[in-house]
Amino acid sequence: MSRPSNMDSGGSFSRGAVSPSPIPTQVVSNEEFTPHPQTPQQARVEDLVVAAADRTAAFLGLTRRDFLRTSGGMAVALLAMNRVFGKYFDVLDVEAVETAAFAERTGEPYFIFDVQTHYVGSHYDPAGAELNRKGAVTKEALLSLRRRTREAGLNPKLSADGGTIDDLSWRNFIKEIFLDSETTIGLISTPPGPYPQEAVVPPKEMAHIRDEINRLAGSQRMLAHGLATPQLGLKDLDFMAMQAETLKVDAWKCYTGSCPVGFERGWWMDDEKIAYPMLERARKLKIPRICVHKGLPLGPVPEYNHPRDLIKAAKDFPDLQFLVYHSGLLTSASIEETFTKTGAIPWTTEFCRMKQAEPAIQNIYMELGATFGQLVTAHPAVCAHLLGQIIEAFGVGHVVWGTDSIWSGSPQWQIEAFRRFQIPDQLIEQHGYMSLTREVKAQIFGLNAARLFGLDAAAVRTQVPPDYVGRMRMSYLEEGPEPSHRLYGWIRN
Repeated sequence: MSRPSNMDSGGSFSRGAVSPSPIPTQVVSNEEFTPHPQTPQQARVEDLVVAAADRTAAFLGLTRRDFLRTSGGMAVALLAMNRVFGKYFDVLDVEAVETAAFAERTGEPYFIFDVQTHYVGSHYDPAGAELNRKGAVTKEALLSLRRRTREAGLNPKLSADGGTIDDLSWRNFIKEIFLDSETTIGLISTPPGPYPQEAVVPPKEMAHIRDEINRLAGSQRMLAHGLATPQLGLKDLDFMAMQAETLKVDAWKCYTGSCPVGFERGWWMDDEKIAYPMLERARKLKIPRICVHKGLPLGPVPEYNHPRDLIKAAKDFPDLQFLVYHSGLLTSASIEETFTKTGAIPWTTEFCRMKQAEPAIQNIYMELGATFGQLVTAHPAVCAHLLGQIIEAFGVGHVVWGTDSIWSGSPQWQIEAFRRFQIPDQLIEQHGYMSLTREVKAQIFGLNAARLFGLDAAAVRTQVPPDYVGRMRMSYLEEGPEPSHRLYGWIRN
């Protein structure tokens, strides 16, 4: 079976599985790291969800499948998580059987700005040239979307499916992001390719889809990344100018761990010869948002994904904003063991301490994509510590919402999980963490990113419900939503 070339050779992997629970019970890879095995606790959650769903569905006169599509299905999943891990989610038993109770405790909708969303372009790497390049994202991995699931018979509906990448297309992206979730605005991103013009989704395509979705909606629903690859020198500076002037990109995506064809290692954001000309060009082009993949090592030399280089870069370019994607988390593998022994979350805790030693820095923002989704489903205690630490070190106004969707399916399960997630009082008392109040969550869900990207959240709230996509969602919900619960990234068998 094909898989991303940066995955290790141990075990077997599949893509395109359907989760038995509204909240995934396995870590899902976004093409940038090897998925971890299901933990015993996650298996227990899965068993509890299935058993509770069978009982509750029978009581309500529904099939299990139909019940799990309701708010009661989400409540059952959250209750199962609490039974296994402890009370990390604010949910009551009655919410599993009474839709009105779930809606009342959900409260008013949040303004949600997801700064890391993904889909896959259909023309990536047509000759398969990336297959043997170390650290590359391969077409073979992308094209094997549902093959393993189909062959294993895990989903009978896929038995006649040829296994295309249509499920990762921008059309399905719209359904998962805007119909099956409460996301208000999304920022399109992309994994890297051999060159920025040949990324999994090239900047030209990201900008085109952004414009098409906004045109369809009649309001601003999408923004788009451009790509900056400073190892390419003057060619990249010229390409940045084209992206800014012609494509009108909204931010820059950088991969310090990844490298284009012809290079054997990554680069550092504080390298004055390589990175600073790129940062100066971003300043000149008046696109000051630098979104950097940090953590979840990608590329031939993992160390280049460490976020330490952002401290000096942020000090030297105080008028630029640095968004640390994945919050710099090294890995969630064996993380509870590591945290129990050291009291540290690999790379993230170290970076938080570096920031606390530089209190004057106010232009670094921690993004939650993939990190929250991995930790909240498998290690909610560590998730609580990570949220507590990054809020303490960077400030609640410097944490932004991202989901890495659609790799892990619709972002709605992450929205529901974060809306109900709470840091236990015991941890707040012991470590001085900030409580995750509704006001705190509102900032993280979208108000911080709106400020960063110069958007008026109040105005967007007014424009979105009556726009075309908003009306589509209302009709979709009225007719009866059909969330897929499909996981588009890799899981370990």
